[in-house]
Amino acid sequence: MSFSRDDFTVSSEQTLWKGFFEVVDVSLRHRLFDGGWSGDIRRVVARRRQAVGVLIYDPALDALAVAEQFRVGALARNPSPWLMELIAGLMEAGESPEDVAHRESQEEAGVTLRALEKVASYYSSPGGSDEYFHLYCGCADLSAAAGVHGLAEENEDIRLHVLPVNDVLAMMDDGRIDNAHSLVALNWFARHHNRLRDLWR
Repeated sequence: MSFSRDDFTVSSEQTLWKGFFEVVDVSLRHRLFDGGWSGDIRRVVARRRQAVGVLIYDPALDALAVAEQFRVGALARNPSPWLMELIAGLMEAGESPEDVAHRESQEEAGVTLRALEKVASYYSSPGGSDEYFHLYCGCADLSAAAGVHGLAEENEDIRLHVLPVNDVLAMMDDGRIDNAHSLVALNWFARHHNRLRDLWR
């Protein structure tokens, strides 16, 4: 049995807060795998714009761009809430995911992408958020990219590291890179590394 959008009903929906994103209180019922319907279910959902991430690779250096920045959702993280992650940003009205990948690469790494390959699109954390994430791997010259980037008007303070591929994969394996989008991208990249190096060199 496969379900469709006809197999749930929303009885009420109330906005609890609206700012950078929206928090909504939803009451609903849905069909059950063994037949019949669930009881009333109440959930709080964070509604966000779609987001885009890009793992930037320089085949000449055989190196990756890794962005280091403060993340409020990681306040309890040890040793600190500064995470090592890929370049990412939210989609604006009228933009395609590819547009955002190119824009964010300029804003957060100061580089122009020469090529772009789709990795995946997926829900980031569908148990409580509707965020849909588009993930790419991009090719760029990273020889002069290391340094501090970001938009002052968005309070961005991003230190970009340009590191050998093997060093970044080791950071993934030992837990120094510990955020989902970066892990998805790096696991994909590890399988496609040789192909991309040959294709983009």
